[in-house]
Amino acid sequence: MQIVGLDHVQLAMPRGKEAQARAFYCDVLGMSEVPKPATLASRGGVWFERGVVKIHLGVEDEFRAARKAHPALVVTELGELIRTLAANGYEVLEDTGIPGVCRAFSHDPFGNRIEFIQDVTASGHNN
Repeated sequence: MQIVGLDHVQLAMPRGKEAQARAFYCDVLGMSEVPKPATLASRGGVWFERGVVKIHLGVEDEFRAARKAHPALVVTELGELIRTLAANGYEVLEDTGIPGVCRAFSHDPFGNRIEFIQDVTASGHNN
């Protein structure tokens, strides 16, 4: 047996806040919403994808944001994303804690922590 990939990351969200999720994950991050299977749609929540990246937001009645646990998304233009997040009212914390890695942290509308890492192979530079 081998683990050969990661299908998706599941984050929690409060009930009835799907429009806020769409505004962040689609409008700010550029992901696309994908329909949930009919058997799961009645539970609420929303699923997003971009390429091989899949993020599922599921409703949690006693919702608590993930303040430490988080997905780390690789992006091609970290500086542009930081400006987009800030322009949309999201606080961004740039981090230099790992030598040679450009990264930043922000939170989705529900307070879930999201890490963004610069893909230096795609852009050819470190910012």
